[in-house]
Amino acid sequence: MKVPSLLRSLVSFSGMTFISRLLGLARDVAISAAFGASAASDAFWVAFRIPNFLRRLFAEGAFSLAFVPVFTEVKETRSEAELRELVARAAGTLGGILLVVTALGVIGAEWVTGLFSSGAIDEPAKFQLTADLLRVMFPFLLFVSLTAMAGSVLNAFHRFALPALTPVIMNLCMIAGALWLAPRLEVPIMALGWSVLVAGVLQLLFQLPALRSLNMLSLPRWGWRHPRVQQIRKVMVPTLFGSSVAQVNLLLDTMIASYLVTGSQTWLSQSDRLLEFPLGLFGVALGTVILPSLSRHHVATDSAGFSRALDWGLRTALLIAAPAMLGLVFLAKPLVATLFMRGQFTPHDVDMAALSLSALSFGLPAFALVKVVAPAFYARQDTRTPVRAGIVAMVANMALNIVFLFSLFVLWSTPAQRADGWIAALATIPGLHVALAMASALASYLNLAQLWRALAKAGVYQRQPGWTRHLVRLAAACLAMCGVLLAGLALWPEWTSIPTSLRIFRLGVLVGAGGATFAVVLFALGFRLRDLRGV
Repeated sequence: MKVPSLLRSLVSFSGMTFISRLLGLARDVAISAAFGASAASDAFWVAFRIPNFLRRLFAEGAFSLAFVPVFTEVKETRSEAELRELVARAAGTLGGILLVVTALGVIGAEWVTGLFSSGAIDEPAKFQLTADLLRVMFPFLLFVSLTAMAGSVLNAFHRFALPALTPVIMNLCMIAGALWLAPRLEVPIMALGWSVLVAGVLQLLFQLPALRSLNMLSLPRWGWRHPRVQQIRKVMVPTLFGSSVAQVNLLLDTMIASYLVTGSQTWLSQSDRLLEFPLGLFGVALGTVILPSLSRHHVATDSAGFSRALDWGLRTALLIAAPAMLGLVFLAKPLVATLFMRGQFTPHDVDMAALSLSALSFGLPAFALVKVVAPAFYARQDTRTPVRAGIVAMVANMALNIVFLFSLFVLWSTPAQRADGWIAALATIPGLHVALAMASALASYLNLAQLWRALAKAGVYQRQPGWTRHLVRLAAACLAMCGVLLAGLALWPEWTSIPTSLRIFRLGVLVGAGGATFAVVLFALGFRLRDLRGV
């Protein structure tokens, strides 16, 4: 079987992901218009993060990173029958474990809600709504995790398009829930919970025909003691933490945000969604595409190919993440105003969401580069290094949360507010949620620095020629783009008091002008697409 180039695989994956992310933005626009930044929307985002966190932990995070190298090894060295058995045993074991986890989550929804949204305990209506939503959505974990495993199998066969397109189903379901089902329910926000559950089932069904075409679809079987499953377990257990630091930090941020002003959960969620657009489109795509390639080179003991593939990923990640970061920082308010300011979403909500988006976007290059560097360890079945880096980054993130939150509280609070006590005053000062975004961004750079140092120490990566030229081109193109964006913002400073059509026009002009300037300068300095063809 001919292996496609990394650039071709990236384009295939990113193309389908682009459709999904566009619909994801449409989904968030529909939710914001229907519910605004309210107690109900806060309850939904808190409840949704919990199974979503476990999904990324069990499936897209630790399991995929442990499963793909083992699957690739069997695919390259063993028979198709053994490969089919691995899929059946892995699916049966993963499904069995998650069935138990799902049952416990449904039964103990109130307890889980109290753990991750302790600040809402004093608001019984909001707390119960969060628990009810969590109970409805928790089974989503089982279905979407099996979907992610199916996607990992397809990715290992270099079929990246279908798994990347699958999230479209969830976005369509949630749009339908917000716009069609919500007005028909006594508790409108519950429509989103049911939409998530239905989407989980449909996503799994959507992947099955592709598995059948590869002759990889078989009845799941329990395989706890199967040698290959044991190999996956051995890699996965420590990876559970190391691969999901960002998600753990997001949940810890959720706990802290439950004590802040109503709307903080929603503002942070919207900031995260906008950051996820470029990160999912290219950062996650790079990690997904590069892991099978690195695993293949490792199995073949091709150290030169391993270095070339990793070098390609690093250059591509920087080329995309650096201008994306600057664009999100400068255009935070125009983006939020254009996408979300309608219905129940107010100009105040725009200011608050833009504040956290600017802070969180600062960490985009680190988030993206970690997606490329971490697979270099997982492809070699080295899980200890990312775990150590993850632990340090998570501890640092929590410490930074407290430092930034305390600093902003002291700067922004009045003596009267401080007299009411720390905890009570937190819920009266808008904007404190930006402290959590700042901490996450800085912690991501610490995580990257540790992984980079370990990579250099391991000696498995040799930098390829042309890096100085690449960085000079990138810096010049970014500076030119920033100049254009600053000029445009000076010309059009107002975004919340103008009609939606005018916001769309102005944002389109700014994005188009900034992007065109970046590309023109980059190509004028000698960059060509063949430079990123990959291996």
